[in-house]
Amino acid sequence: MNTIVWKVDKYVDNLERNPQVVDAARFLRENEVVAIPTETVYGLGGNAESDEAVEKIYMAKGRPGDNPLIIHIAEKEQLNRFVAEIPAKAQILMDKFWPGPLTIIFKLKEGILSEKATAGLATVGVRMPAHPVALALLKTCGLPIAAPSANSSGKPSPTKADHVIDDLNGKIAGVLDGGSTGVGVESTVLDCTEEIPVILRPGGVTKEQLEDVIGKVVIDRALVDESAKPKAPGMKYRHYAPNAEMYLVSGSREFLQQLVVEKRREGLQVGVLTTKEYQYDYKADVVLACGERADLESVAAALYDTLRRFNQLNVDVIFSEMFPGSGVGEAIMNRLQKAAGHKVITEK
Repeated sequence: MNTIVWKVDKYVDNLERNPQVVDAARFLRENEVVAIPTETVYGLGGNAESDEAVEKIYMAKGRPGDNPLIIHIAEKEQLNRFVAEIPAKAQILMDKFWPGPLTIIFKLKEGILSEKATAGLATVGVRMPAHPVALALLKTCGLPIAAPSANSSGKPSPTKADHVIDDLNGKIAGVLDGGSTGVGVESTVLDCTEEIPVILRPGGVTKEQLEDVIGKVVIDRALVDESAKPKAPGMKYRHYAPNAEMYLVSGSREFLQQLVVEKRREGLQVGVLTTKEYQYDYKADVVLACGERADLESVAAALYDTLRRFNQLNVDVIFSEMFPGSGVGEAIMNRLQKAAGHKVITEK
């Protein structure tokens, strides 16, 4: 398959009439899959009402079939077609955070969406992306679009069109290149089918921001307890992993440097994930600064690109600093823990 790349300037007017956007929308209506830019990461979009299109998403990614897909819409009114009810708290959150990096779990109205998109569940996750190219495409095609991250399953999510091409070239119909994404980590997933909403995945909207709007929100216990069964089926899988073995390091920079020295003595190529403040404190084969520790949003925005750069530089092992677990730091640590397979080395 020849994968087409359409380049679109997100700052131009009348994006819905842009020839590249119109062409990509035609592919979606024909049940092909197209990678699209959002404000979080690039998504791999397909018609959520078509078994054929959804199957192509799973095949291209190598994604397990019990891992449901998030549905993307351009207008809130589209919910009425496939959502059974909209709780009051969900409506408040939609008014506050949509368009934006928040996915809300609703009870599903049966018989509209492909059962493959929802993995046969009685619920569905929906969001309205804030990226102007994504919104223009969604409005132009007029369909609810299922769109997981546009990467090979388990690998770091794509924040640039080049990342998508690296993973999926020849496997999908096209890539709508709208430049680098902004937030850099996926949307927050919030289950609003419970009386007290539950965060199933931390992301671009923080727990603190949610509670400022609707009051108490709880976190799925599986996010902090590996032995607990996650409510979201997809959270049981390893995600975001670089090619190299990765460890999180809880301790001083001197301790992390000691670990580097030990691995280099074994003849291994060693990488360190740090921030701009400390990038010159380490002596390793590869030291990459992932944003600034004083600005955790910059860390989130650079995280997946940094993990992919380690792949390009062919390191054997990566040691990563850890970050505060509040605010957007919760999403950063969630992704790093997944990338490292929850392997943490703690200084005695």
